[in-house]
Amino acid sequence: MAEPKRINLALQGGGAHGAFTWGVLDRLLEEDGIEIAAISGTSAGALNGAAVKSGMITGGRQGARDNLDHLWSKVGAVTNDAMAAWISALSPPSAVLANTIQSSPAYQAMDIAMRFLTPYTSPFPMENPLRRIVERFNYDTVCAVSGPDLYICATNVRTGKIRVFHGEEISPDVILASACLPTLFRAVEIDDQRTGEREAYWDGGYTGNPALFPLYLPHLPDDLIVVNINPLHREDVPRDAQAIQNRINEISFNSSLLRELRAINFVKRLIEDGKIQEGQMKKVLVHMIADDGLMNELSVATKLVPNPAVLARLKTAGRVAADAFLNASFDDIGKRDSVDLRVMFD
Repeated sequence: MAEPKRINLALQGGGAHGAFTWGVLDRLLEEDGIEIAAISGTSAGALNGAAVKSGMITGGRQGARDNLDHLWSKVGAVTNDAMAAWISALSPPSAVLANTIQSSPAYQAMDIAMRFLTPYTSPFPMENPLRRIVERFNYDTVCAVSGPDLYICATNVRTGKIRVFHGEEISPDVILASACLPTLFRAVEIDDQRTGEREAYWDGGYTGNPALFPLYLPHLPDDLIVVNINPLHREDVPRDAQAIQNRINEISFNSSLLRELRAINFVKRLIEDGKIQEGQMKKVLVHMIADDGLMNELSVATKLVPNPAVLARLKTAGRVAADAFLNASFDDIGKRDSVDLRVMFD
């Protein structure tokens, strides 16, 4: 029997749209020919990564899938596949659901409040609802030396720099910091072991969504699979205020990823041109799993407000996208990129 192909995973943040990554991971964990060596995650990607690592240590691949199901059931998903399919089938199209949520009085009131109030001036400061979920994670396994390496990204508010947490540094507050939207929640303050200071952190998506550089370490494989949940491309130019705000959100949360992919492309060209000898720098092999079609139908509203039908469609889409990747590009793993970075950046 052939040895499984070792991969690194880079899991983007995007609120409830992280259910797409749930579906991707669920499918990848079924594949005996794939071994997850390391995970870098931000926001929802951090939650998914922690669930996978903890579950794999306690129960192998099935334990990781069970952990993901449990996590998303707490977010609001229906984890019975038949029931989820029934809910999805009876619900309006995804674009209609997104518009309905975005137009609802409750969402409109929250949107207005976010524009005029801050978490520090609001009479009713909001606690991150994820706290009750992440505090129940088993941090003996999340922080364990065994299992996939896990890296979680947050943004240092004072310096504006990325902070990548690893190993015993990871805690409930670290995961909450990685998912801390500054218009909704107060910055998460953590006693940083590296600086010896009490540092304030916001969502890691501003500086690393997710960070790729931790996955370049020599002991890790060359192959990097990015699970992208913020669409890189939208055909229509946004014209109304909410559509413009939504696209600004997507662009800002993709910018750090695109910078790192551009840097990878630059290094690969230097190696190919003989300006850097092979072995001096890691030649990363890049792959991507995404569904921009579905994500174009959704919006920032469906990121912030979990809807069972949307979550079901996202999980299904993630499984389908991962299956398509395995069918088309499994043989590329360990040999070549399945993403053409030259076309992406030229």
